[in-house]
Amino acid sequence: MNRTLPLLTLTAMLTACGGGSGGSSSTPVDPPTTPPSSPRVSVVEEQGQGSLSAALVYDGYLARELDYQWQQTSGQSVNITNPTSPLLAFDAPQAGSYGFSYRISNRSGELISGNLTLNADRAGDDVRIRGDQVTPEGGRVSLRLGRSGNHTAAASNIQWRQVSGPTISDLNFENPELATFTAPNVSQDAVVIIEVTATSGGNSYQDQALVLITDELPPVNDALFDEPITRVEAWNANSPWKSALERCVYSTQFTQNSVCGVNELPLIGQETSNPSLDEVMDRVVVSHPWMGDAFKAFLQEKDQSGDFKQLLAGVTAVVISYDIRPSFYWVVSGAIYLDPSDLWQQPWQMATINEDPDYRSGFGSELQFLIPWRYTKNNNYASLYFAPEFELQRTLTQLEPDFASLLYHELAHANDFFPKSIHNDITEPSLLQEFFKRSNNSELISDRLTAQSPLTSAEMHALGDVLFRGESASAAQKAYQPDDIANFFGNDRASDDYAYSTSREDLAMLFEEAMMRHRYGIERDIAVTNLPEQITGDSILVEWGQRGRIGESRVKARLPLVLEEILPSANGDSIINGLPAPTPMISGLSWNANLVLGSSALRLAQPNHALGSQYVGKEGAARHSDRGPTWQLKP
Repeated sequence: MNRTLPLLTLTAMLTACGGGSGGSSSTPVDPPTTPPSSPRVSVVEEQGQGSLSAALVYDGYLARELDYQWQQTSGQSVNITNPTSPLLAFDAPQAGSYGFSYRISNRSGELISGNLTLNADRAGDDVRIRGDQVTPEGGRVSLRLGRSGNHTAAASNIQWRQVSGPTISDLNFENPELATFTAPNVSQDAVVIIEVTATSGGNSYQDQALVLITDELPPVNDALFDEPITRVEAWNANSPWKSALERCVYSTQFTQNSVCGVNELPLIGQETSNPSLDEVMDRVVVSHPWMGDAFKAFLQEKDQSGDFKQLLAGVTAVVISYDIRPSFYWVVSGAIYLDPSDLWQQPWQMATINEDPDYRSGFGSELQFLIPWRYTKNNNYASLYFAPEFELQRTLTQLEPDFASLLYHELAHANDFFPKSIHNDITEPSLLQEFFKRSNNSELISDRLTAQSPLTSAEMHALGDVLFRGESASAAQKAYQPDDIANFFGNDRASDDYAYSTSREDLAMLFEEAMMRHRYGIERDIAVTNLPEQITGDSILVEWGQRGRIGESRVKARLPLVLEEILPSANGDSIINGLPAPTPMISGLSWNANLVLGSSALRLAQPNHALGSQYVGKEGAARHSDRGPTWQLKP
């Protein structure tokens, strides 16, 4: 629906929140400049800490019908988490006043503007809630209790409660520092205020967070996205593909009968065989502008080989949104959908990302074994884990291993379906129809891989349905012990257990692991372990495991087709010849004790050796991607 804003009846309420000491006050702000006679805008401000927010809510009008723009006008410079959102949120670096202007327009271009000032009575170095946000009704919400500055001690006496707004029926804090809930359905946009009290370092703290719940259009019949999703926008507002991107890749109004054709949104490779950075960024869609900024910086600084830009020729779009969990590729739209957890660099960026667990985390819980994995380099973790409760920074170099492996994986899917060799030969009106034609003729690269070199373990194929599709385990599967799984898996051709979910994942795991070893010297560990009651890197014992399984002769023999077809510009023979034989893990030692392998491990080989209690279990799996809920223990 496209509603025109009347000139005289618009009213706005700005609700600002910082929590902490002091009560709330109603502060008049400058009236809108257009139209001159419209009612004033007011702000309700919570006096408190340096994590502040203000939500624009219009009586009788909906956020989804409007466009927003915030700009700072006074005070020390801050990072607005999303300048195009109806919610202004930022961290104040010091106590004081912070001024902002806002502009709101409807689809007809009519503009309303105003100004407001928010006051922080102290800097944001306290225990406080992170994650003020906008969410659609029915969307999942997570709010994190953050600790900045010197507040490294765990908080205690944590109490969450809802202060106001439509009733939340499932407020959950199984992890006391993380509150999650489902946004209730609303008939008009509404603000929920959540409050927490906690003790840290001998001091008591109180803070509040705003969640603006937006009324949304229900999914139309046959909607391809039939669950609540957030609003996204083209990162480049001047992209020639803006309209198609915002209509064709992430919308609950997107149906089987309205799949966009290749004439509306073609693959990047149908327009150019060697995409430039700007041509790629013209296809990026985001929920928060910083996500596109970070993606561009990564390609600009870290894609020195050009792998990712070449592989991106196989997609129509890149969608990065706070509510995508896990990442995936979708042939219907031809786009990849990325969880931004591997992209954030600043604490305020991390605070915008939903921490709701991957829905597959409980799959296979009745089995008697684990299959953990990790990426390593030089006998150490290749990735660094940044605990979300501490407001830490990280560099592009520090996030590179995780994000590079994610891109190699998702882009392997895209190029499996539509490799560079066919970009000039697509004849069907839509990519979906083109896929059906190719699939019916077994022309996908993964189809050919399976035909030439299939995986042979029937037991692992059946377990794939349990581990990755949530099917109930049979009595026989519940009885499998680690040595059974080591025999099933170790004697087959898969590089990873996720290969048994589908033939598409079999190909993607092969490509991902080979490219990570080739470009970064990073090797993947995979093992079969027991399943103790308390799961840590010290408590799980390796029955069988390998580092660099991609170099195992039966696995490596499957690579020529994959590398030649997915990334023909790479020297496939050189990549394959450069893969060393896998290094075996030491059976009977813990997962942690198997971090150091080879000759160095001989000095450490003792059953009770542990490399540190900082390695913890599944609760905080460091990456959530379409690679499945297999166990990646945090370093």
